[in-house]
Parts: sequence; structure tokens; C-alpha cells
Amino acid sequence: MQTLDYSGRTVVISGAASGIGRGLAQAFAAQGARLELLDRNGDALAAVIDELASVTAVHGSALDLNDDAAVSDYALALADRCEQVQVLVNNAGMEQPTPLLDASADANQRWQTQLDNNVVSMLRLTRALLPLLAEGSSVINQSSIWGLSAVAGFSAYVASKHAVIGLTRSLAWELGAQRIRVNAVCPGWIGTDAAMASLRSMAQQSGRSEDDELQHILSAQAIPELLTPADLAGTFLFLGSSAAAAITGQALVVSRGEVMH
Repeated sequence: MQTLDYSGRTVVISGAASGIGRGLAQAFAAQGARLELLDRNGDALAAVIDELASVTAVHGSALDLNDDAAVSDYALALADRCEQVQVLVNNAGMEQPTPLLDASADANQRWQTQLDNNVVSMLRLTRALLPLLAEGSSVINQSSIWGLSAVAGFSAYVASKHAVIGLTRSLAWELGAQRIRVNAVCPGWIGTDAAMASLRSMAQQSGRSEDDELQHILSAQAIPELLTPADLAGTFLFLGSSAAAAITGQALVVSRGEVMH
């Protein structure tokens, strides 16, 4: 377990009700952070809050990050609860296949929806919380190894994760004068429900069984094991800390060696 101390520091995490977001909430809680957790799934978020309430101070808000007014209202409410935010983790997003030859009536809208959920929502939340971001604070955006590479059939997700890296680098320049650092994390294959749904879609496309598809994926990694949310925790804890004070505008890969650059 990492020993970074977040006592007295406020950490905001979006998409905190499940998967990577829940794992990050657990990791920051273990280091004493005061947590502000966001998710559109209020029931699932309430369960995470119940889990962590005995560990640290935690507040949850059921929030649609695509709603301008709701995000603005949240920022105002947060300002009443705390003076500053030290770490913002933009983790919320979605992952669905979008094959080019999809002829369904809503194909273009589903493409746009992934861009809105995976990129625009990050910008919206970061902008709203900017007045609360302290000097020396850290913004950490969730990208993917597919933000540095590509795969057939997931063009919207791949494009969105490339865009997250571009947004990260642009905001690093824009906020650097305020001593606010902005970085991205690019996870590889991780055993979340969303990733496993993508694996099933890829298996159907390739004609392989799901087990064979998984082995095909893992064979591309130097260490052939699926990641877990806990495997990402150290990277986020480091980037949010003063130990990473000189690091900004970077896209850190955590993929067991699938992507090396």
C-alpha cells in the first residue's frame, strides 16, 4: 500500500460508483483524503459512500456531467462545503462499439454521445471547479491505451480518448501559470464491466471465443495479466501528490507493457 498522506486534502472523483472510480475512491480514502464523489447512478454511489464513511469524510452527489446547470449548481454547493480542491479526478466516461458500417438510425448520435461523456464532461467539470482548484493542485484525466493506439469498431471511444490527451496537454499549458498540473492516465485492459463488454464485442467481431479473445489480448502485454482498479491507484496517488510537482501535460501508460512509448 502506498504511504502518500492526503490528510486534510479534498479530492473530487467523477464516475466514482463503480469500476476504476470506486477503486480510486478507496485508495484516496485509505490515505486520509476528504472525498467528493460524483456519479449519475445515485444508488450505486450511495453504496460506495456507506462503504467509505467509516474510513474518511465523504460526500456524494448524483450528477449528470452533461447538464450545464447541474454542474454549476454542484460547484456552488461544493464551495459552501470546502474552500479549496487539491485533486480533481475526471474519471467518468463510457465505452461502446461504434462500427463504421453501423446503419442504425441512432449511430451518429451514439458516436456523439461518447464524445460528450468522455471529453466534454471533463471540460465542463474542470471549468466549473476551477475557482476552487488550489495553487499546486492536480487535475487527472482518465484516458486509455486506445488514446495512444487504435482498434477496429470503437472509433468513437478511440477518438474520445485521443481527445482527452489533447485536452490534457492544452489545459496543462493554460493552467500552468496558476501552478495547476494537468495529466492523463492511460490504462490498459482492466477487469471492469465496461472493458469486459468490449471484449465480448471484439470476440464476436473476430469469431473467437471470449476466453480466446482474452488470451489474444493478454499475449500483447509484457506481463500477461488483466489489470485491476487497485493496480491504477499508485499512479493516481502519485500524480495527485507533491511528489509529482514537476509533472504536467503527460499521458502516463499503465498497461502491463502493452503500450510502451
